[in-house]
Amino acid sequence: MQERGVFTWGEWADELAAAIRAAQAAGDPDDGTTYYRHWLSALESLVTKQSLATREELHERHKAWEAAAASTPHGQPIVLREG
Repeated sequence: MQERGVFTWGEWADELAAAIRAAQAAGDPDDGTTYYRHWLSALESLVTKQSLATREELHERHKAWEAAAASTPHGQPIVLREG
């Protein structure tokens, strides 16, 4: 997304830092185990700020991903289907 000009590395760094600060203010243990959640939060924030998707669309994609993962046999690639 950065290579396509959706955001700059500076914007990414600012958004990730904000996500980490917000998590720490909410009691995150800051022990490294929650870094992926902060990374994802920052990405979702940039996606919505750039109007690439709404929060609702991201929520629906999350539910679709969970359903696809739950129905995929171990060791097989997870495939998201349209609709």
